[in-house]
Amino acid sequence: MNKALLTLLLLVVSNTFMTLAWYGNLKLQEMKIISSNTPIYLIILISWGIALLEYSFLIPANRIGSEINGGPFSLVQLKVIQEVVSCIIFGVIVSVLFKGESLHWNHIVAFVLLILAVYFVFMK
Repeated sequence: MNKALLTLLLLVVSNTFMTLAWYGNLKLQEMKIISSNTPIYLIILISWGIALLEYSFLIPANRIGSEINGGPFSLVQLKVIQEVVSCIIFGVIVSVLFKGESLHWNHIVAFVLLILAVYFVFMK
């Protein structure tokens, strides 16, 4: 598998865990698995555990994808790609897990602008 594709796949997995670490507790509360009275330290510890999985994929993605290690992307390119992947994953998870939330036209425009940012970052 080439380095660019592997980097992208690792970023998708990483950002899935990141989104779950940041927002999953809200879904667990909505599902009444935890309550609003659950101690915040417990929520933080659970989120840190999920975030550890995020970093387990993010760090290799950056190392494999970075020009510094023979990868195809500059640091700026890696960051912009990561942000776009993050927004796409967030949009999918919110649409699937949080039925009360929906994406509107302005969110789509923002995503398109982020994709344009990727285009401009890769321009020579």
